This record gives sequence, structure tokens and C-alpha cells, in this order.
Amino acid sequence: MPNAVLTKPATSYELAELSCLYEITRALAAASDLRECLRQAIEILSSRMEMGNGTITIINPITGQLEIEVAPGLTAEARKRGKYKIGEGITGRVVATGAPIVVPQISEEPLFLNRTRARGDLQQKTLSFICVPIKHGQQAIGALSVDRDYKEGINFDRDLQLLTVLSGLIAQTVIRIQAVNEERRRLESENTQLRRELSEKYRIESIVSNSSRMQEVFEMIHRVADSNATVLLRGESGTGKTMVAKAIHHNSKRAGKPFIAVNCSALPETLLESELFGHEAGAFTGASAAKKGRFELAEGGTLFLDEIGELTPSVQVKLLNVVQDREFQRLGGTRPIRCNVRLVAATNKDLEKAVAEGSFREDLYYRLNVFPIYLPPLRERRTDILLLADFFLDKYGKENGKSIRRISTPAIDLLMQYHWPGNVRELQNCIERAVLICDEDSVKSYHLPPTLQTADSIDARQGPLTFAAAVEDFERELIIDALKRAQGNQTKAAQLLDTSLRIINYKIGKYDIDPKQFKLSNG
Repeated sequence: MPNAVLTKPATSYELAELSCLYEITRALAAASDLRECLRQAIEILSSRMEMGNGTITIINPITGQLEIEVAPGLTAEARKRGKYKIGEGITGRVVATGAPIVVPQISEEPLFLNRTRARGDLQQKTLSFICVPIKHGQQAIGALSVDRDYKEGINFDRDLQLLTVLSGLIAQTVIRIQAVNEERRRLESENTQLRRELSEKYRIESIVSNSSRMQEVFEMIHRVADSNATVLLRGESGTGKTMVAKAIHHNSKRAGKPFIAVNCSALPETLLESELFGHEAGAFTGASAAKKGRFELAEGGTLFLDEIGELTPSVQVKLLNVVQDREFQRLGGTRPIRCNVRLVAATNKDLEKAVAEGSFREDLYYRLNVFPIYLPPLRERRTDILLLADFFLDKYGKENGKSIRRISTPAIDLLMQYHWPGNVRELQNCIERAVLICDEDSVKSYHLPPTLQTADSIDARQGPLTFAAAVEDFERELIIDALKRAQGNQTKAAQLLDTSLRIINYKIGKYDIDPKQFKLSNG
């Protein structure tokens, strides 16, 4: 008779154990989100092995404390309470010693702190507590703990064996996902650096742009910079005419000489003449000494006349003589003064209309309009909005000592929807304000001015933002951020916000949010 191999049939515990290990291994192996896969492992452990209150605590590398990473049965408030120093309580001692601990009845163990208060009155409970270390090599990086209903004569050896195997799988998963996340952060940092380096070719001094409309402006700046031609900058207020004037100067052969700017609308006629051309002593009451004008101060360099359309007729005549002959006289003076100055003028007025109406001299207009450059408004170069917003965010973050990493998606939507009547200057002021009032790591929609928060209905809704509308904007932003982190998964988004799936689904429908747009593409 051939030899027969006798095998002992598997017990129900062994079958449940094998099934539990198989499902948890599969969940951990395919995971890319640490909290999600650990949550799945705890839930499988609870359903298959009747182990409740499953909790995974991990050492926070910054604080050095043990903090709850995953505990599906706990509220957000209870998780916040569940912090332990190394060596404190049962969990802290397990991590400190690297050895598992079994508490047959937690109601009789003074070391059991019950900080989360998830179990209610311990004296009314007959629960056992099992805690095993999560190790990376010989170093404990956290702990895995569960509850079991206490029974006389219960054998904890099998439970310890199962949990030790699971803690090893969890440790491998934690290290693997942390390594993947670190590599992703490194790649993102490299990509950001590459984008910054690539964007340098779109900058002339501090002008930031990659729009096709502004590329035309940059091309014209390069073409005219080295000439002596008079340049007329046209465009709305806030489009960056002063910055373009500086770019023309600093990219010219006159870069080592002065750049002098005069706002023609900021001074009355008598003072403006003195500012431009200077005056001799005694030229008027209070002129006790001779003074050089801006034309003399800009000798060899560039004189920028902003708001040229605001000049009075008498000043226009004197300016025409300077533009034609490159010489002028000081107020009260008798001798002509020669000047070698590059003239750049700017206006947001319709000079052609002003000429037709007789408020601006036609001959001066043609003298100034030698090389016109039109600066498009921000609404016509929308591809620059985010580039400029990021630039200002970085600038004012550094100036104010704040580490604000990004602008949230809802805030970006508001920036892109707004019509920007104040152009780049308004965007700059908007981001500076947001940085000053933001105490988080990202700019949210409620950090933006009320005019932007009503951007999608700017014509329909007048007046200040109502309390109800502000609450809705805040709720919508929280849900969108949670869906982004959950990659469109409503259940996970609800867990991140510590609310129910029913409420999340209701709010998603109320605010017309499409969760599918946040799912990662497999293509």
C-alpha cells in the first residue's frame, strides 16, 4: 500500500486568516495613496477577523510624536486627541521597545490611556487590546493596534502572529509610497525649475509673459531699443507702459545713463514746465536758485513722459520745439540748452480723437508717433494671468516671509473669469492683498477681493458679497479641494471633510460640480 500523506483540514480561523491576508496584500500592492490603502487594510481586518477599533499610528518626523494616521471608526476630533509621546501609554511603549503588547482586559490596565475616548466607559467593557510595532529594519516607525472581545481562555498567539505579518506589509507599503511621493516631489520641483528657466526667454527685465500678443511687443522693443527714435506707448492704464519704457532704456546703448520719468498729469502747468525744462533764479516767486529740469537730468539717457495726452497747449508748444530741435530754454533763461535725450511717451487716451477735437497738437502727435507700440489689456492676454499671478505670489510671499505654495483651483477660476479693468496693476494689487490676509499654504477664493468673488455674475449681481454667498463660495472650494485630493472619489472626499457621503453628494449637485474632472486619466 503506497504511503499516504495525511493533511489536517484548515480551521475556520485559518481560512479567515488566509482570506484576510490575501485581500490586504492585494490592496496594499496596488495602492498609491497611503491613507486610502491603510484604511482599506483596517476595514478588511475588522470584517474578516472581528478586530474592532483598528488604528495605525505613525511617528511624525517634525514633532517626534506618535499621531494617528488611519482610524476609520474615529471622528476628526478623536484623531486629534490621539497623540502620544514615545514611551507614553501602551502604544508609545510598543514603539519605544519595538515589542508587541497584549492587554487581556483594558478596564484593568492603568497604562491604557483611552485618549480618543472612542470606547466610552472602559469599566463597562470587556475588551482586549493588541498592539504590535510597525518596523522599518530594526527601527519602529509606528504601531498597529486592534480591539477584541475578551473571552476566558482566549489564545492571543495567533492574533499576534497575524498582526505582526500585517505590520510588516504595512511598513513596506509606507516606505514604498513615501519613496514614490518623494520622487514625485523631486520631479515636480525640477519641472517647476525648468518652467522658470524656460520663462526667462519671455522676460525683458521684470516683464513676465508668454502670450503671443506680448511676444509682438517684445519683438518691437528689441527692434527699437538701440535706435534714437521717439517711441509712443499706447494702452489702457495698468498695462505696463512704464515697465516697457524701462525695458527699452535698459536694452539700449543708453542703459548706463539716467532713466527719468515724469507723470504729466500729476503736476499743474507752471510746475510741469519747471520740472521739464528747469528754471533760473528769480524766474518766479520762490525760485531762489537755478534748477535743472528733467531734460537736463536725463542727459545721455531716456526721458519717459507718462500721460502725454494730459499736456496743456502751452506746454505742448515748448515740447514740440524740444522734440524737433533737441534744445530748450529754462524758465526765465535766455540761452538755448542742447540735449541728447531719448524720448519715450505714453498715453491711455485716444490721441487721434484729441487731435480731431483740437485739444492735442497735430504736429506734436506726428513727432511723437514715430514708433508706436500698443500694449494689449490683460483680458486680451489671458494666458498671462496665471503666470503673472504666480510671479506676484512668489514675490510678495518672499517680501512678507510667507510660504504660500499655490493658488487653489476655485481661486484660479475667479482670476480667469474676471475682466480686469485695472489690468496688470489690478492683478498685482489683488495678489498682494491675498498674500497679506492668507494664513494657509494656498490662496483660496475667499482671500480674493469681493469684486472677483462675484466675477461669474459681475453684471447680474451688484453690491457687496452677501453672507450666504460667501458661505457657498467657501463650501464649494472645500469640496473641490477634497475631490482633487480624492481624485474624484466622493466617498473619500466625504472622509477627508469628515462628513457623510449623502451631504457631499447633495452639495456636489447644489454647486454643479463634476467629480469626473478630478479623476486621473489612464491614457
